[in-house]
Amino acid sequence: MKLREIMTAQVVRVRPEEPVGVAARLLTQYNIGALPVCGQDGTLRGLLTDRDIVTRCLAAGKDPKKTRVSEVMSSQVLYARPDMEANVAAHYMGRQQIRRLPVVENGRLCGMVSLCDLSAQEETAMEAGDALAQIGQALSSR
Repeated sequence: MKLREIMTAQVVRVRPEEPVGVAARLLTQYNIGALPVCGQDGTLRGLLTDRDIVTRCLAAGKDPKKTRVSEVMSSQVLYARPDMEANVAAHYMGRQQIRRLPVVENGRLCGMVSLCDLSAQEETAMEAGDALAQIGQALSSR
């Protein structure tokens, strides 16, 4: 099974110049934990998580109305291609300790896949569980 078969293709995204407050409202509105940050041409520029907002904006004393997404996003983003096998993606996510993986084709964001997406598939449920266990072990050893 390829990622293109299970990824979410209609991805809520934010632009780097948007205020962090706008991104926070999108996270709440869509009940998600991460937003891909894309340029106007759809190129992936970064990833903004709810944790990024708390640690790099709020805890740092920055105003979310004035702080731009580009100032607090993670710019080093791991991603996959839509033709990647889903079980390979699950192993990759576990090894890299990530729960969400942007899917990029021709330099542009075309989808997102999460461990939840992978666990919902019979073919990859075991790998997704293993990946989550690896993430949990890493967190408990900190």
